[in-house]
Order: sequence, then C-alpha cells, then structure tokens
Amino acid sequence: MAVVGRIARAHGIRGQVIVNVETDFPDERFRPGAELFVERSGRVEPLTITTVRFHRERPVLGLAGVETMNDAEALAGRELRVPVDRLASLPAGTFYRHDLIGCRVETTRGEVVGVVTGVEGTLAGSRLVIDGAAGEVLVPLATEICPEIDPAGKRIVIDPPEGLVELNR
Repeated sequence: MAVVGRIARAHGIRGQVIVNVETDFPDERFRPGAELFVERSGRVEPLTITTVRFHRERPVLGLAGVETMNDAEALAGRELRVPVDRLASLPAGTFYRHDLIGCRVETTRGEVVGVVTGVEGTLAGSRLVIDGAAGEVLVPLATEICPEIDPAGKRIVIDPPEGLVELNR
C-alpha cells in the first residue's frame, strides 16, 4: 500500500482529524466516500471519509466510526494508505515516491552513494533521503542533480554539485 497522508492530530470535539498530505492528488484522495486504510493493533482497517474541508492546504477529515475527540486522538500519527492498484497512472518520466524507496544511488562517475530510504518534501521541492556508508545523505530531487531515475531498475544516477554529498557526512 502507498502512503497518501499522516494523521497529524484531532481537530475539534466531533472526531475530525487534520492530515499532513503525502500525495500530489489531495482532491482525489481526500473526498467524501473515499476509502483509506490505517494499521492499528497489527491489523489493517478501512476508514471511509464522510466529510472533508481544506484548511491551509491540509484536509480536515470526518471519518465513519470516529465520533469523538478521543477516537480521533487515537489515530494521531497513523499513516493513511491506499492499495497501489488504486493509484492513478502517471505520464512517462514521472513516478510515485514509494517507487524510489530501495533504489540504489550512484554518481555519474560510478561512485556508490547509498540506497533511498525516503523522499521528503512536496511536489514543489522534494529531496531523497539516502542511507549511505557514512550515514544519511540528503539530495534534492531535481532534474539537474538527478538526471537519471529508473524506478523499475531500482537505480538513480546523480550529478551532485561539488561538496553536496560530503556536506551530509
């Protein structure tokens, strides 16, 4: 399943939650009737959105069965997910963040940097989180720095500005 958001906190006394968005399609993902999934107590449970309004670009959701502030607080910090087969098809040359997790990263000179463990930020400015031999390395996800991204081959080639990789060590 792909992460599309994280419940930040409860909102109000009627069981609503505020979500930190982790999708480029918030209007599609967060709409009344949409089904999301959350893991609780080792089980994956469906949640159906009953109401939605956006406040400062974050959705405030009402969820079926979540009626009180205590119910909503119990969901704080949980990831909201959807099955991968429910994701929209993307145009050539674009990819989902989860497709980059596990990709091997190397420089244009063939030097191994590490493996992608996460992608942070928004569509306007994202960065790769790479587990390198000397620790975490953060690399902007920009065409100029990441000229070759092959999610199917689990490989990303970067051409970092001088000192970028060393700066992170």
